[in-house]
Formats: sequence, C-alpha cells, structure tokens
Amino acid sequence: MRRLLQRLSLRLRLLLITLALLVVGLGAGSTVVASLLQSHLQHRMDSELRSVGGLLALAPGPIKSGPTTTPGEVDAQRLAAGLDLFGSPYFLFFDAQGNVTTEVHSPRTPVGRLPAVEDMRRAEPDGSVLSIPAADGSGQWRAVSLQRPQQDGRLVLAGSFAEADATVARVRTSSLIAGAVLLAALTGVGWFAINAGLRPLRRIEHTATSIAAGDLSRRVPELAPATTEIGRLSASLNTMLGQLERAFADRAASEARMRSFVSDVSHELRTPLFGIKGSTELYRMGALPERADVDATMHRIEREATRLAALTEDLLLLAQLDEAPGAQLEPAPMDLRTLANDARHDLRALDPTRPVDLTGPSGGPPGPAPVYGDEARLRQVVTNLVGNAVAHTPPGTPVRIGVGTSGGRAVLEIADQGPGMTADQASRVFDRFYRADRSRDRSGGANAGLGLAIARSLTEAHGGAVELETALGQGACFRLTLPLLASD
Repeated sequence: MRRLLQRLSLRLRLLLITLALLVVGLGAGSTVVASLLQSHLQHRMDSELRSVGGLLALAPGPIKSGPTTTPGEVDAQRLAAGLDLFGSPYFLFFDAQGNVTTEVHSPRTPVGRLPAVEDMRRAEPDGSVLSIPAADGSGQWRAVSLQRPQQDGRLVLAGSFAEADATVARVRTSSLIAGAVLLAALTGVGWFAINAGLRPLRRIEHTATSIAAGDLSRRVPELAPATTEIGRLSASLNTMLGQLERAFADRAASEARMRSFVSDVSHELRTPLFGIKGSTELYRMGALPERADVDATMHRIEREATRLAALTEDLLLLAQLDEAPGAQLEPAPMDLRTLANDARHDLRALDPTRPVDLTGPSGGPPGPAPVYGDEARLRQVVTNLVGNAVAHTPPGTPVRIGVGTSGGRAVLEIADQGPGMTADQASRVFDRFYRADRSRDRSGGANAGLGLAIARSLTEAHGGAVELETALGQGACFRLTLPLLASD
C-alpha cells in the first residue's frame, strides 16, 4: 500500500488523504447523530412508559379483558386502543401470586412479535425500564413494572422500539446518501483547489528543469508572500541558485586560470629549455670550433639553467604556500625599519641616479614597525616590490620608502612616480605570470610574472596584506601591512 501511494502524484495523494479524512469525519458525525437520536427516542419512550404506567397503576378498580359487569371495572380492550396512541400497546397485570390476570395488546401488533411473558415478568417493580426482545426476535421492547397500591398486584407495561429503530435507520440512510453526495461534490472542488494550490510548485518544477538543462540564470518567480511556505521555499531556492551560479562561474574561472597557468608555465619553461637544447645541438654539430664560442655557449646554458632553477623554485614556493602557508615560515620578533633601510640601499645600488626618500607611512618621519615574522621571507617580499619598481619605471624616477604604523598595523610602502597602471592592470597585477608589458625583456630570469604573486602569498601567510594604489600617469604605491607585535 505504501509503495502504491509513493507511485501516485502529490496532488492525487493529497486528494486521497483529504477524502479519507472526510469519510472518517462524515462517518463519525453520522454515528454520533444516530446514537444521540436513538438515546433521545429511548429516553422519551421510557418517560412515556413511566407516565402511562403510573396512571394505570392508580386505577381504582380491576381491569378485565372482557366486558365490565360491575362499577369501577375498566375495559382492557378500550384501554389498549387508547394507550396505542402513546406507543404502549402491551401490558400485563399480575396478582399477588405472580399470575397473569389481564393481558392486553394493540390489535395492530401480531402476537408473535410481542415479548414473552417470562421476559415481562423479569421487570422489577421499582420503576426502572428494562429492554427485552420480541418473541420472534424482530425487535426490542422497553418494559416498566409498577406496583398497584389500590389493588393487590403489579402492572408491567411494554412499548415497541421498532418505530424508533426505523427512524434511526432512516436517519442513517439519509446521512449516508447526503454524505456520498457531499463527498462527490467535495472531490471535484478539492481537485481544482489542490491543482490551484500546487500551481506554484509546478512553476518551480519548470524552473528547475530549465536550470538542469543548463540555464543557471533562471530564478523562481515570486509566487507567494515571503511569510508563506511557498514564499520561503522560493526565496531559499533563489538563494541556492545564486550560490550555484556563482560556484559554476568560479569553477569556470578557476579552470580558465588553470589553463592559463599551465600555458604560462609551459611557455616559461620552454624558453630556457629550448635555449639549452639549441646550444647543446650547436656543440654536438661542431658549430663551436673556437674556445671562445664554447665558453660563450656554456655561459648561455648556465644563464638559462639558472633562470629555469629560479622559476622552478618560485613555482614550488607558491605550491607550498597554497598547501600550508604557515609551515614555510620561521617567525621571530623584528622591525620593518631594517627591511626599509636595506631596500633604500638596494635601490641606490641598482640605480644611483634614482632619488630615494625614507619616510613614514604617507609622509612624515619614519617610525618603528615591530612585527612577528620570518625576516628572510619578508625580505623576499620587499625585494620583489623593489625589483618591480625598478623594472617598471624609467631610470632616475624618484621612489619613496615609507615605514611605521597606521591604523594599528605595521606598514611598509614602496611608492614610485612612474607611469602607473590602468584599473584593469591593477586588478590583475598580483596574478601569477601576469605582466603588464609582455614585450619587456625577460633575460636572466627576470619578469616571469611571479614576483608579486609570491609577495602576496608570503604576506598573507603572515596574516597581512599587500595593497596597490595606482592610476595611469600618477605612479604606483605598494603598501605592505602586517599585524603589530604584541607589547608582551
């Protein structure tokens, strides 16, 4: 049964459940009504029996089945015809010894349908009503026994409950017919009502089908107020769909970056490898007859091998930082002023014509910048920033090195007055293998597009960040920020 219900549609299951509840409700209501009606009719008959029995018990004279001969006697047949109007057509009079002195019943009632005398005798003369069957089992009778204070004996009066049973049966039949008609009408109304109620779910189903077909931009329309179940379901689905769309977009972007990364790595590795391979082929072919030619070729092979080793080390470092950033650090208390002062000397050594100023963050005198970090790794970050400033600005371009604290963090800045970058270049400058000027010479392993990516990864491993402020024609300022060393 459970498997059968699971195969049915939701609307059909709802309709069947609703109809089952209606059947149970109508059946229970019909049963309660019939029980109450039967109890009411029985109570009314009992009251009538007691009332009529009380009148008969007070009769002053004897009641005879035949014609009366003396004053005070009561004709039982005439009395039965009158009592038939009250639904009590059968009564018995017993003398003091328990013998039946008078037996009277309605002419309309056959003798076989009367209750047995022995069953009538069981009625106690205390006014309580007893339910006894007919002699032929055709129905139930209600009997009451009362003492006759003016006559030596008692009276047992009985009334048939067949008419009340017939009334209850008619009520049950009418309830059954009315319930069936009502059930049929409610089935039709319920079908249309359930279809209307499930219409938003069908629209959600169509939207989900479109999304499954690949249209991730589809959203569930606002089908109901947000306070309803359908409204909350629509909002939750739209939130989930937005997250799925972003996840797929991020996945596509990640795959594109991976393809670009593999392409760039292949290109960067291929260039020095081809140089080494070409030089060895020249030597093997005997195209280097002179010692000077061999020395020059070996120098070129060494330079390309050095470049290849440096690129491989950079890639390995980035992979290690991606997997476990903190494992690559050996932190200790230090001050960024040491790195700033060394960077000033490096800039002057690389380009003696370049003015270099040592200031605080955004100007002013330099200040202390204590941090807890790996000095060798942070020196690598600053070296990459200095090399970037030298490589992308003309000789003699002024550079400012700022060091100190700002906003509760240690700060080291490398700011130049070079050509600057566009917004698109600035947004990609920290990407791996990205070069703002791809035509620039990469000899000696320089400008492979990994320096700023390594700088950002190392800084983030320290819990810091590298920020860039630049505009075309207004220079560039790379700002390294790190958590300050705790005072304790």
